[in-house]
Amino acid sequence: MQPIYLDNNATTRTDPRVVEAMLPYFTEQFGNASSMHAFGADVGAAVGAARHSLQALLGAEFDHEVVFTSGGTESDNTAILAGLRVMPDRNEVVTSTVEHPAVLSLCDWLERNEGVVVHRIPVDSQGRLDIDAYRAALSDRVAVVSLMWANNETGTIFPVEGLADLAKEVGALFHTDAVQAVGKVAINLKDTAIDMLSLSGHKLHGPKGIGALYVRRGTRFRSLVRGGHQERGRRAGTENVPGIVGLGRAAELAAAYMADETTRVRDLRDRLEQGLLQRIGNCFVTGDPLDRLPNTANVAFEYIEGEAILLLLNKAGIAASSGSACTSGSLEPSHVLRAMDVPFTAAHGAIRFSLSRETTAPEIDRVLEEMPPIIARLRELSPFWTDGTPTADAFNPAYA
Repeated sequence: MQPIYLDNNATTRTDPRVVEAMLPYFTEQFGNASSMHAFGADVGAAVGAARHSLQALLGAEFDHEVVFTSGGTESDNTAILAGLRVMPDRNEVVTSTVEHPAVLSLCDWLERNEGVVVHRIPVDSQGRLDIDAYRAALSDRVAVVSLMWANNETGTIFPVEGLADLAKEVGALFHTDAVQAVGKVAINLKDTAIDMLSLSGHKLHGPKGIGALYVRRGTRFRSLVRGGHQERGRRAGTENVPGIVGLGRAAELAAAYMADETTRVRDLRDRLEQGLLQRIGNCFVTGDPLDRLPNTANVAFEYIEGEAILLLLNKAGIAASSGSACTSGSLEPSHVLRAMDVPFTAAHGAIRFSLSRETTAPEIDRVLEEMPPIIARLRELSPFWTDGTPTADAFNPAYA
């Protein structure tokens, strides 16, 4: 059977039309975009066209507000560090407990090594930001606020437009990691108070190794990468022209498929969630049931390990991802689920299915056929499950 890919929040397949647009810039149109001759001028025009395509997708007012980077991590780091550097009289950062490691790891480092005060705002059981705690953390000591537009694990969407307004009241810069949101939800930056926004090409069927940072015109800014005059002096280094052209084409396609993301893909996600809940007991969907990305389903299966589910899914030709972070053999559940206080009996068995515009109904139906026997088999082996019910140990806090 054909393999099924449902791990699109990790990365998407590069659209063949994107690859087609990129290919000439490896061979025929190979000039340096900064060169004065025709080879450079033609390439520079292609970079400008890609910048305009991304401006349109983001609803930015000017195309020069788009700064090309190597990806989401560089964009996130640049935004936070720039905010601190342009406001040397402020040494506080506000973020949340469920951010991507590209934000949280930097904040941890700044706290340990630079004396920066970091406010990590908690979330509730559905991953929604504690607005009262956020308000309380804001002051004239905060240089930059960095809050994600949508969570990469649960899909929960933060009300970033309103959060940006609150940050402006204390004079702080507002940055949002929109890596998961761009191309999936409508964005119109010119009508918001958002100062900076991060995105990554490979999350919207573009190539890896290319991303962008939106910087609103007039925003005080300090570059992270210094050298040449590229990107108006905001990000030095010879432009990754094939990647930029690919990101521009991906942005055009994302805009064209936006309605599909918010209707057909959402319906497939709902079909998957409802089918799993109907067929399998002792499981539930995590995240905000109403304000969530249309492609993301994070389902927690109680009393079993997510890694075992993934192994059996992979054997069945289905790719998904786990809510557990086990890259080094640890069985710790993800920081997102811990922040949401998901019970330990379920957090270890959380599986994220992330769909895309390439996902089909027959693929969802096949997942619904494969999952019930996989869960039943693993529960038969679980020390927390016997005769179709959880054991007493399943409720023992000592196992948390």
